[in-house]
Amino acid sequence: MTGKKPSFFIRCFLAFGVFFRFIFNGAFAAEVLALRGGELTAEKESKQTGGEQPPPLKETLPDAALQLLGLLQQEGRFVDFIEEEVGGFSDADIGAAARVVHEGCRRALREHFTTEPIRGEQEGAPITVPEGFDASSTRLSGNVVGKPPFSGKLVHRGWRVTNVKLPKIATGHDVHVLAPAEVEL
Repeated sequence: MTGKKPSFFIRCFLAFGVFFRFIFNGAFAAEVLALRGGELTAEKESKQTGGEQPPPLKETLPDAALQLLGLLQQEGRFVDFIEEEVGGFSDADIGAAARVVHEGCRRALREHFTTEPIRGEQEGAPITVPEGFDASSTRLSGNVVGKPPFSGKLVHRGWRVTNVKLPKIATGHDVHVLAPAEVEL
């Protein structure tokens, strides 16, 4: 754990709360004892991983992400817009700039990616999430208790990329340069 150490009064308040939780919640007490011994209980570890071991993480290379960021900059001046301090501009000026950035970024996205909604229902529609649903394409929020099927309301349809058409990069091209500096002579 990193960060600033809590003050004496914060620690007293936390100790008071933990004391009563420890007394009245046996599962919490067992976890505290396991942590004190330097290990998690098997039950807690199983809950954290959904009963399965987490998949191994793979290393990703930044080149494609940098290439996309460069395309968004080239077509929509995306990085310029994000890096601009907009606090001193009127809402109308920001809106006008956002319209230009939106057009360019949309053009770049549509030229290089084919996307489709994950869900076909309209946002706000009632929806049932079945047992065995794909957690990578459906995120549950709100009061998630129990086991599927879950009933709720579709908040966002989600997006999936079905095709990627990034341009080829010349050998020696530095993808870290999102936009070269421009010098007018």
